[in-house]
Amino acid sequence: MKMKFRQTLFWDVNPKNIDPQKNARYIIERILEFGNTDEVGWVLKYYPKSVIKKVMRLPRVQLSDKSKALWSLLLK
Repeated sequence: MKMKFRQTLFWDVNPKNIDPQKNARYIIERILEFGNTDEVGWVLKYYPKSVIKKVMRLPRVQLSDKSKALWSLLLK
């Protein structure tokens, strides 16, 4: 299941060069913080819930406190 990432979502890199396996943390953080409904749906289908939760618990995770609280509730 391939996702075409938006340049506005990944403004600091070329979205065509993003590897969903190698860049899982980066993708999950960016989409949970700034993604639209389709992108969030893709993350939830592509990555196991355990991987998403693990990313959210990492030190210096790039999620706002509000986003972290929201996703923590939704991923219970």
